[in-house]
Amino acid sequence: MNTVGGQPNVGMQMPVAGPIMQQPSPQQMQPAMSQQTQQDKLDNISKVKTLMGSLRESLNMSLKTGAQILHQNHCIDSNPQKSLDNPVPRFDKNLEEFFSLCDQMELHLRTAMTCIQQAQSAAHYLPLTVNTSRLDSGPPTQDTQLTYPQYLNTVRLQISYAKDIHDTLVAAAQNISPTE
Repeated sequence: MNTVGGQPNVGMQMPVAGPIMQQPSPQQMQPAMSQQTQQDKLDNISKVKTLMGSLRESLNMSLKTGAQILHQNHCIDSNPQKSLDNPVPRFDKNLEEFFSLCDQMELHLRTAMTCIQQAQSAAHYLPLTVNTSRLDSGPPTQDTQLTYPQYLNTVRLQISYAKDIHDTLVAAAQNISPTE
């Protein structure tokens, strides 16, 4: 089992099935896809929550180390004959650990935002469920379902359309800039 900060990583667990695998119905697949997206989002958010304790500890250590260094420098400046032998932990190491935790949290939050945006785009641009149980190109069983071949055709058309837009923009950029 994967763990993050001692906590189980729920998003990475795979369900164990019995000897008979049952094919989910298309109505069950749509909520499962959005549930998986929400589970990924919650997984990233739970990772951020897990890192919060470490971040607090790291900030606390950085501030303590900085205060000790300031105090030691003050003692040295005010009494130059006295030498202090107690070593102070390195401030840059504590600060580096703090910023590393901040970067990890930022990465998880950005990933959660991307998952949310992708789920919203998928629901907006293709609100139909895809029926993967049938591979024939017959009519869909309901008006809100696509057969898998119809889905593949839709994806191919979207890719073709995006490529045409890209080619048009490249051609327009070449026409604008003078060629030498």
